[in-house]
Amino acid sequence: MSLTSAAGLATVLSFVVFAMMAAWHAAPWLRSQPRVDALTALVWINAFRHVALQIFAAQHFGFAVSDSARDQIVAGDLIGMAVAVVAIAALRFRARVAPFLVWTLVAETALDLGYTTILGVQEHLYATASAVTFLIVAFYVPLLWISVVLMAWQLYSRRDEPLAPARA
Repeated sequence: MSLTSAAGLATVLSFVVFAMMAAWHAAPWLRSQPRVDALTALVWINAFRHVALQIFAAQHFGFAVSDSARDQIVAGDLIGMAVAVVAIAALRFRARVAPFLVWTLVAETALDLGYTTILGVQEHLYATASAVTFLIVAFYVPLLWISVVLMAWQLYSRRDEPLAPARA
């Protein structure tokens, strides 16, 4: 099996497993939580996107990514991470802007992941992904996609619900 095929299969399998986990475990749990806690748990998944900085080491050790694509990947992930961390703080303090920040994260992540997927296909990056890069592509990226879907679902389905129940 080629590295491209293995990475593609691993990515598909991660999507399947994460979708099952989301449907069977995460969605019921999210429904049982206050809106603020459900959103916070989902946003935390995006707080570690700075792992994309490993692309500099990967490029040095044979990951065949152009400097332009590398910079796009890093910028998108660092922006997403920054929005996630600010959204987590806003959720923590029940700031009125928190839902807007989470919607911003949903949009930024979907655009970033979509664009970097196109870059990856154009540059045949699956063919040279290894070690941490392989794990990010085959494991973390599918998790990010699932988190985007769950965040959008929570934001839309609970849009009329306050961030947290009123205190007694």
